[in-house]
Amino acid sequence: MSDDLMTIRQMCDDFEVTPRTLRFYEARELIFPHRRGQHRLYDRRDRARLTLILRGKRFGFSLEQIRQLLELYEPGGANRTQIAATIEVGRARLADMERQYAELSDAIAQLRTQISDAEGRLSAAPPDAADP
Repeated sequence: MSDDLMTIRQMCDDFEVTPRTLRFYEARELIFPHRRGQHRLYDRRDRARLTLILRGKRFGFSLEQIRQLLELYEPGGANRTQIAATIEVGRARLADMERQYAELSDAIAQLRTQISDAEGRLSAAPPDAADP
């Protein structure tokens, strides 16, 4: 087997994904492994695409967004269109994440206050007759 090709097991081990994940991305036409009988073999292009897919998923991009960005790739080109589109999608996702972070930070602060208030009421309250 060529050093350039990897089996599904090697891909799973290297990328810490399951065979089901790889088959799912293949079914969604995000990666295109070569077939030799029942065996799937992944080349450098598949590995690069999987790296980008996993990175996009980590950042919360939809599979459709990832697909659209991958389709803009032009082998041997400067890929200015792909890079510009990635920046645009990335900025939009970053704005969403920052909004969610602010909302979560506010919710955490409110919950801390509620817990602190409840602890204060509990320590100030006389024991119930049923409490030991």
